[in-house]
Amino acid sequence: MPEPLSPAGLRALDRAHVWHPYGPMPGRQEPLVVESASGVRLRLAEPAHGQHELVDGMSSWWSAVHGYNHPVLNEAARDQLDRMSHVMFGGLTHEPAVRLAARLVEITPEPLQHVFLADSGSVSVEVAVKMCLQYWRSAGRPAKQRLLTWRGGYHGDTWQPMSVCDPEGGMHELWSGALPRQVFADEPPAGFDAEPDAAYATHLRELIAHHADELAAVIVEPVVQGAGGMRFHSPAYLRVLREACDAHGVLLVFDEIATGFGRTGRLFAAEHAGVSPDVMCVGKALTGGYLTMAATLCTTAVAEGISRGEVPVLAHGPTFMGNPLASAVACASIELLLGQDWEQEVKRIGAGLRDGLAPAGELPGVREVRVLGAIGVVQLDHEVDMESATRAAVREGVWLRPFRDLVYTMPPYVTGDEDVARICRAVCAAAREG
Repeated sequence: MPEPLSPAGLRALDRAHVWHPYGPMPGRQEPLVVESASGVRLRLAEPAHGQHELVDGMSSWWSAVHGYNHPVLNEAARDQLDRMSHVMFGGLTHEPAVRLAARLVEITPEPLQHVFLADSGSVSVEVAVKMCLQYWRSAGRPAKQRLLTWRGGYHGDTWQPMSVCDPEGGMHELWSGALPRQVFADEPPAGFDAEPDAAYATHLRELIAHHADELAAVIVEPVVQGAGGMRFHSPAYLRVLREACDAHGVLLVFDEIATGFGRTGRLFAAEHAGVSPDVMCVGKALTGGYLTMAATLCTTAVAEGISRGEVPVLAHGPTFMGNPLASAVACASIELLLGQDWEQEVKRIGAGLRDGLAPAGELPGVREVRVLGAIGVVQLDHEVDMESATRAAVREGVWLRPFRDLVYTMPPYVTGDEDVARICRAVCAAAREG
């Protein structure tokens, strides 16, 4: 075993060689060095602003819903590791992947019967798009190859997902001239509980009708637009999309990568609307934050349509597709979630966020405070100062990762009331100083 690096030595190597997400090379800010994690706490290798531990208010980008170092998930990983950590999925199969696929079919909306296991959320969106395009090509309608979405969305950082992220002001605006040109509706009117806007519903219907001959699919994040702006919208618009897609022969894709597995208060956000998509993507919380894995589910109609086409296969096969280790942990994570009163825990956290974030509404520079499920958002009227806001949160003993004009939190479901209150104090401090 090599000698452990000192925090200073580790940071020096990190700065010289490691490219962090959404940052330059070398980075402009020194990352905090995490030594270990347990429950909802990140243990730092050396204190930062007087703190040795930080409560994780981000669930490691919304994935670690059970917290860290969970004995059930640890046991699942160790048990599978002793059997096999990986085997190719082409021509072979194994129990963890089969069990996972069957369980996903059981818990997702009824028409979804077939599961393609991918290795990240962005790849699952790539697969969803490929499914939709190939479905129409197999049906003899190759001109149906564009996608429709609404502005304010985010679907990942690979090529097709970038094309359906907001082209103006989003993270991928740089590539707007090179990406496939998709069809964009206006942002859905804000407010989960807001009365549906009839004019906006008409806007969606007319846009789908006008472009029906060239549209392969509509793709949206149901109820919550995540990294595109943490905006909430009425479930009624999902019903409008379902009806319009059915009326004009367009497939409907729901990206539930961020919203799946209980985050919005329902197991899947589509349940708020009582509608089902033709294709659905899940990821992030799928393995409880232990390993990278995602899945693309589709209906039998989509699967059979592809399989009877001129090329009767879905030509996609990640090397680590169906990875046994990730599959076993995902199965354990799903059972851990469903074996407890997760719905009550999400409600409890939501109530704590509403109470604790209410004072932020009185702060100068705050435009809006909003909460849905276990999601709390403070929107500023200016671009957040990332360094100042992060420092303010760390001083409160909390890890947050603000972006654009947002300071937000998505705590693990196991976060206790005292820690929820601490997270809220940190969000308020970050909003005040950011």
